[in-house]
Amino acid sequence: MAIRSFRTKLFLSAALAAAIALTLAGLLFTSAMQSDVNSQTEQKLVAEARLASELLERGGGPLSPEASLPEFDAEAHRIGALIGARVTFIAADGRVLGDSAETVEGVAAMDNHLARPEVAAARQRGLGVAQRLSETLKIDMFYVAVAVRHPAIAFVRIALPLSDVRQARRTILGLTLTALALSFLAAGAIAIVVAQRIGARVRVIASVARRYGEGDLTPPQLDYGSDELGIVARAFDLSVHDLGRRIDELARDRARMEAILSGMIEGVIVLDPQGRVQLANNAARQMLALGNLAIGRHYVESIRHPAITDLVAAALGGTPVTSVQLAPPRDPSKTIIARAAAAPAHGSYGAILVLHDITDLRRADQIRRDFVANVSHELRTPLTAIRGYVEALSEDETTDEERRRFLDIIRRHTFRMDRLVKDLLRLARLDAGQETLEIRPCDTRSLIQSVIADVASSIEARYQQVDIAIEPEAQTINGDLPKLHDALRNLVANASTYSPERSTIRVDARQSNDGVAISVVDEGPGIPDEDLSRVFERFYRVDKSRARDPGGTGLGLAIAKHLVELHGGHIWAENRLEAGARFTIEIPS
Repeated sequence: MAIRSFRTKLFLSAALAAAIALTLAGLLFTSAMQSDVNSQTEQKLVAEARLASELLERGGGPLSPEASLPEFDAEAHRIGALIGARVTFIAADGRVLGDSAETVEGVAAMDNHLARPEVAAARQRGLGVAQRLSETLKIDMFYVAVAVRHPAIAFVRIALPLSDVRQARRTILGLTLTALALSFLAAGAIAIVVAQRIGARVRVIASVARRYGEGDLTPPQLDYGSDELGIVARAFDLSVHDLGRRIDELARDRARMEAILSGMIEGVIVLDPQGRVQLANNAARQMLALGNLAIGRHYVESIRHPAITDLVAAALGGTPVTSVQLAPPRDPSKTIIARAAAAPAHGSYGAILVLHDITDLRRADQIRRDFVANVSHELRTPLTAIRGYVEALSEDETTDEERRRFLDIIRRHTFRMDRLVKDLLRLARLDAGQETLEIRPCDTRSLIQSVIADVASSIEARYQQVDIAIEPEAQTINGDLPKLHDALRNLVANASTYSPERSTIRVDARQSNDGVAISVVDEGPGIPDEDLSRVFERFYRVDKSRARDPGGTGLGLAIAKHLVELHGGHIWAENRLEAGARFTIEIPS
């Protein structure tokens, strides 16, 4: 079905209203005119009947009481010709004495008229009016009869055919219909003009509304007019712009909130009073393995952890709750602290769940505990040895040879403690960022050879051999030479310590995607896979079967890691397929 436009509807409404109004007006006018025609016809006939009766009463005519029927009939013809109507003279006994519409013979043959309605009324009241079928002429007539004071004529009746009255009515009806048609055309033309003007304004308002719907809230430079349509359009404009301003404020607030939540490392989940998830930031999604479908669903369906569901249920119920420490689903290696609190929402209370990932804190705390324990152990061992040998030296039975041996042991333990303290101080400086870099091009081969020369005594004591391989593209490395020397020395010393006697240590340098990579490869037992990520922790040791030299401080790899990262590089460890481990440092160009 075709959809009519507003202009068409307005035109049809106006045209229909005009048609109904004009039709009703025409009907009322026609009815009034018909009544007026009937009234005027009646008044005319009454006046003509009274005039005829006056003429007869005053004897102004040729009739005398002894006049014959032809004379009465001739007078009736004369008066009928004068007034243009049928004139009938009726005696007191009802006999017809003359009729302008009949001959003398016809008059003589006419029925008694005393029972005619109009005559009977005139006999009673002096005037009678009737509309009926003429029994003589067999046509509808309008009759008016009046009483006459005449010796022979008792009533004068004037009649007019109703066809003449109807003709007048038809004439009036025709003129009325013509006027109605012209009025309807004029009303239609006016309706078209008005509909076009209002339709054009409505189209303008609709185009503005459509533009608003598309998101363009630029205020239109339009004159809506001062009528009701203009008032509605201006009110619509004000409402839309106020709503747009509010939407912009909400969008800014939401963007600000989302930026804050997305930048938080804490997980945040907001629930409504019915327990449905309204918001969850990325951290919460990752911690609890939530998907996008969690939004809008009940928390029991989304958060599959009994401790958290109990916590949220208590918060929704308004019960004070404490924090809960737990492991997230599918990742028992992490530790999360969950806190929930009731939040007002539209007169009732929802809940806010905050999740803190304390895995790194727990790991750092464990490292701190291990560090303190290891430092205590590393210091207690030489101190215990030094105290024991000092006590042995204080005895009188000690020989000179034993004293020299005891003093040598004390010297070695003291030297170990000195190295440990120096390494600890250097780690403290590195942690505090107190070590600075002097970057300059360094010869890679000279760097490796100086490191090997520095640990040559340890290598020779174990009858080990060092192979050096340097690619042409890695002949030069950019860095702080002393710090690179210390980092590489720790790797080579570590390889010598954990490699068997008469083994080969290989040091090679090659160009990598980010700079120069130097690898130290040993032929030792390798590193367990679970320890690969922890070998650079302070005092961390792998299985005791790998530890050969207890004289190390356990801080060499940690220092090497800090020195490499100070250059912006990377260091990592991996096992070789054949045997042994490979430690690699990568320094950017």
